[in-house]
Amino acid sequence: MKLFRRMGCRIVQGAFRLAIPFLPYRQPELLSSPEKAAELVRNKGVQKVLVITDKGVRSHGLTDPLTKALTWVGIEYEIFDETSANPTMSEVEAAVKMYHAQNCDGLVAIGGGSPIDCAKGVCARLIKPKKSLIEMKGVLRVRGKQPFFLAVPTTAGTGSEVTIAAVITDDTTHEKFTVLSFCLAPGYVLLDPGMTRTLPPATTAETGMDALTHAVEAYIGRSTTAFTRRLSVAAVKLIKDNLPIVFRDGEDLTARTNMQLAAYDAGLAFTISYVGYVHAAAHALGGAYGLPHGRTNATLLPLVLRMYGKACVKKLARLARESGVCGPSLSDMGAADAFISWIEGLNEAFGIPKTVSIREEDIPMLAQRTDREANPLYPVPVLMDAEQLEEIFRMAMKAESGSEIGPDRDQRSEN
Repeated sequence: MKLFRRMGCRIVQGAFRLAIPFLPYRQPELLSSPEKAAELVRNKGVQKVLVITDKGVRSHGLTDPLTKALTWVGIEYEIFDETSANPTMSEVEAAVKMYHAQNCDGLVAIGGGSPIDCAKGVCARLIKPKKSLIEMKGVLRVRGKQPFFLAVPTTAGTGSEVTIAAVITDDTTHEKFTVLSFCLAPGYVLLDPGMTRTLPPATTAETGMDALTHAVEAYIGRSTTAFTRRLSVAAVKLIKDNLPIVFRDGEDLTARTNMQLAAYDAGLAFTISYVGYVHAAAHALGGAYGLPHGRTNATLLPLVLRMYGKACVKKLARLARESGVCGPSLSDMGAADAFISWIEGLNEAFGIPKTVSIREEDIPMLAQRTDREANPLYPVPVLMDAEQLEEIFRMAMKAESGSEIGPDRDQRSEN
């Protein structure tokens, strides 16, 4: 990346880092059962909620505990189950239309990151009804009073239940974009391990690796705080100790509970300290090819960490030691390499592919989309422009595990 653009990116990131203590981040109120959630809805004076989910969640009966509890306390509901794996602008608009047509006055999102992001898009459109989602794209362009908004995650990984970002796909261009504002974070979250009990092993693993990616990118970036570092370490510890267990035995509700807490901690960490090129590249691939976000993150994470080179070695080494991935005796380089090798080992154990099927002619477009999302906001260890980012996608096409941490790039003066 050229000098003046690099300076501009770091100035923007520095300004946001200085502003962190003064920004209105908030943690949602946590609920422990569908019955308590339904009582809350009634106590808030909500008459009718729109439940946003997807067909898979609904067909597995995961909406039933809450909808039955709502009925028991006299709350009406309508269900929108048309959310796709990568929620689109048209899906958000269809949900908004149903919300108004059915005279709803509250939102409930039940599912993984996709229904929750769709609900956030609906929330944005309800707050700013005269603006399209494209017009609200970017940072802090939505301000206003949030309708009642309860999120019920059925996966343990996306962290969407605590974040301030809605990731939406443009139906026409198939490009993902983010609407990011404090009023989009759900006000209430129901964490019920029973909601994740029927998750297939592959989905359990992929969403868990998504949470790991959140924790790692939040920790190694340049906008960390003592609070977000503690959250990231806690999340990595929980993932290390519990994700292999729930992959083997989905009925272990203690491990399921711990994975929900890991996803929550990691989600809160990256909400404050942001993510990096792993996420931006995964969003580009998800928008272009419809790939599952968690799986793509898992594949890209070790590749990008090695690509960062020495710029992230000290932080990775500290994270490896503090989370118990390695002992204290290894050098920084050895500990960082052990951490990346641990990620690669998890991917192999979970059957997550080492490569992504990418069309060579799409690489410039994917790199440009990654560049647009990540720069100047994401406080990555090493800044890269679109031309440099193309290497991520070429590496993903022919990934080999166990390679050494990459060489320094042309950013030595800023690290």
